[in-house]
Amino acid sequence: MHGAEQGPHPQAPSPTHDIVIVGGGLVGASLGCALAPLIERHGWRVAIIEANALPQSTEDTTWQPSFDARASAIAEGSAQRFRQLGVWEAMQVEATPIHRIHISERGRLGATRLNAQELGVAALGHVIPNAWMGRVLHQKLQQLPIEWYCPATVARLTPMASGHHLRLSDGSELTAALTILADGGRSGLKEQLGIASRRHSYEQTAVIAHVGISQPHQGVAYERFTSEGPIALLPLPGQAMELVWTHASGSEGTRMALPDAAFLRQLQQAFGDRVGRFTRVGQRFSYPLSLVTAEEPVRPGLAVLGNAAHALHPVAGQGFNLALRSVMDLVEALSQGAQQQRSLGDMNTLQAFERRRAQDRANVIRFSDGLVRLFGYSWPLLPHARGAGLIGLNLIGPLRRGLARRAMGLER
Repeated sequence: MHGAEQGPHPQAPSPTHDIVIVGGGLVGASLGCALAPLIERHGWRVAIIEANALPQSTEDTTWQPSFDARASAIAEGSAQRFRQLGVWEAMQVEATPIHRIHISERGRLGATRLNAQELGVAALGHVIPNAWMGRVLHQKLQQLPIEWYCPATVARLTPMASGHHLRLSDGSELTAALTILADGGRSGLKEQLGIASRRHSYEQTAVIAHVGISQPHQGVAYERFTSEGPIALLPLPGQAMELVWTHASGSEGTRMALPDAAFLRQLQQAFGDRVGRFTRVGQRFSYPLSLVTAEEPVRPGLAVLGNAAHALHPVAGQGFNLALRSVMDLVEALSQGAQQQRSLGDMNTLQAFERRRAQDRANVIRFSDGLVRLFGYSWPLLPHARGAGLIGLNLIGPLRRGLARRAMGLER
């Protein structure tokens, strides 16, 4: 699927596109949907460049989710943003609500419970298969006058006085007043532009899989801290949950190679019996965990979003939720910039966006990174303090509600 054939010279005096989004995954697709009112109001010409081939038809009504498919925890704040985009009704079809969150530490009596009913909301969040989210977003995008260059990658990204010139792997050449990098940071475009990233390896690797359980989960999500690393379980349709099991890097290989029955036995021993017995496990995936933040998330004519801008530890489940807030804030900044008749790539507009994002990003990083560090240390008295802290947090309503509102993406 390609946009109109155009091949301007890099020195073209005016851009061929107002906005080019590099990456059509969840973040790039969300941005495309969020731009819809501005595309209609201002007649902006928008293109999305996506490396992976899209399905031949998004109208196919069959939906056969794999037991192995990845899923994401969508905070209530993100659900509200999807409502703004007009896609939540469709997303909700495959969403499993989180009614309660149970946080505990293995070997300690302390626990904290967050309850949707206590907070006056229908759900603390929802777990949705990534493939379904992508499908719904792409169905929405098909209704918009957005050009697709797919499958294609950006071979070269060159700054110009009026934006950037993009040379694509399929031979197309584009110029854009504003280029958005939403490609997950894997393309090397940041490095090509000299945008450095701060990296801190947690020296941990996450093992992810879907697991079957012997009793209904009743919409409870679990975060259990163990000496090996945190174990998260997120509710899925039926008697199934998504497992995110953190390991010290290098130790995950043995567990990845275990037969299913042995893997489930070890998981049972590490997690306990709060969800009954683990009955089956789907395909296992693993990836190393690092805290990565781009040092220049904006430049004239350029903004970096999603994992290309920040990659977080999954312990607090905040990565995509943070990215979606960035999407909405960028669109708001562009709308205000247009009202003030600024160019799309105007640095004042992009700096205003970045100032708004910086505090939210810092708060989320401090929140998730702090959890990793707190539960990662084993000083003699610290486990007792952690247990007392979990008990105290459960007893002190305002603190617990504050934690819940942060987890729901309702506070920044």
